[in-house]
Formats: sequence, structure tokens, C-alpha cells
Amino acid sequence: MGINNEGYLDKCKEFLRIAARHNPVNIASETKGNIFEYPLEEIITQAEGDSMCVFDNPENVTALLKDLKEADLGLSVVVGGIYEKVDECFEKAGLKHHTGNFSLGIWGKTELLPDNDLLEITTMCGHGQIPANLVKVMVEDIRYGRRSPEDAVKILTPNCKCGVFNPVRTAELLVVMAERDPDC
Repeated sequence: MGINNEGYLDKCKEFLRIAARHNPVNIASETKGNIFEYPLEEIITQAEGDSMCVFDNPENVTALLKDLKEADLGLSVVVGGIYEKVDECFEKAGLKHHTGNFSLGIWGKTELLPDNDLLEITTMCGHGQIPANLVKVMVEDIRYGRRSPEDAVKILTPNCKCGVFNPVRTAELLVVMAERDPDC
């Protein structure tokens, strides 16, 4: 704490400006919120704390990594995703990953958790702020034509203040869940 604070906020804001050029599907400053709540420029100008961006294709991630390498902001950047795909993005950007983390699965009283379909959506938020019951309501609304997947995502995404929630993937998952027989 306190070692790399000097100039951090300016670097963080520049990171967000660079990320915004590469078509993120979500972008946020942890203390401000995400683009489903605030205009992008407001997020950038009021950025404090960690900042995140989410992409729906590896080409945009690779382009971002190339630009970040060139900008040489002196920030630590964490890239999450399927390990092999992330590694490909690094290789194409002329970078190598420094550290790799892997999930060891879910331990404990797993019978108390929502089903896997719900967890696939609720765990997209790094802080667990997507309520499982709200996801269930959105699935039902989509199933019965009361709401589009895009409208459902606009309700779910603002709950994730950290900004790592992927609205594009969520819409796809909601559709799959809504198309299943509700009696199964």
C-alpha cells in the first residue's frame, strides 16, 4: 500500500481512455460504477480505485494489450478468461503472462448454492452482487415475452459496481435458460 500511488489516478484514467477505444462491452471504475449506470466520460473523470473493462472477443483484447504495451503506463494489468485464449492474446500482443491463477472449484456445502446456470451469471461479478433471484425473474420475463434479453441485462448489470460483469455473455445465457422447459 502506498508504494505506487504517485500518479496512479492519472494512469488509471488513461487506461480507461485506451480501453474505451477497443469496444468494451462493460467498463468501470470500482468506486464510480459502470457504463450501464454512468456515461463513460463521467466514469473516466471520476475514476478512483481499480478500473476494469470487459470484452466479448479476443481481437479487441489483443489490440488493447498492444496499446497498453505502447503506452507503458507502469500499471499492473490483470487479464482474466480462458487460459489458452488469454495466452494467445498475450502472444499476439508481444507479451508474456507473468502469473497464472486457476480455480480449484467450489468447496463446502455446495447444495446450498443456486444451480450452475444461475452461478454462471451471478459469479461474473467479482463481488457477488448479482442476485440469483433477480436472474430467475429475468429468465421468466424473457421466457414469457415480458422483457428482451437486452433489457434484462440493463437491469442486472448496474448491480455489479466493479464492472467485470459481461452483459453480452449474460444475454446469451439468459436466452438459453429461458428456452428450457420450465417444468424440467
